[in-house]
Amino acid sequence: MELEGGCQCGAVRYAVDGEPQHVALCHCEACRKSAGAPAVAWAAFAEDEFTLKRGELTTFNSSGSAMRSFCPTCGTGIAYRNADMLPGIVDIQAATLDDPDALPLQAQIQTAERIGWMANAHELPQFERYPGM
Repeated sequence: MELEGGCQCGAVRYAVDGEPQHVALCHCEACRKSAGAPAVAWAAFAEDEFTLKRGELTTFNSSGSAMRSFCPTCGTGIAYRNADMLPGIVDIQAATLDDPDALPLQAQIQTAERIGWMANAHELPQFERYPGM
């Protein structure tokens, strides 16, 4: 399966070609801090299944062997690599895919670090658009 994605501003485009090894929603503090969000959806592919099609990525060593790559223009997080824990794997931020529904979540991970209110977020009122608009 080939899928494409990119950053918010369009400067970075990438493709993945293969079946993901896992698709998971991560609740760890490092993912939350890097994304400014309560959780991040990741899809893991073999490194050779990931191709940067346009632009360049800036990479930040967030801790130990954890390397987070993002668009240097708009800051959109694109990829995560950790040679010690996930050798030969590139995790892409699944929400940056053109069709994120193509890779449904399979699990939630690092729930020991989940923000307390996220456990019941699905119970909150839901609005298709911003309320009052």
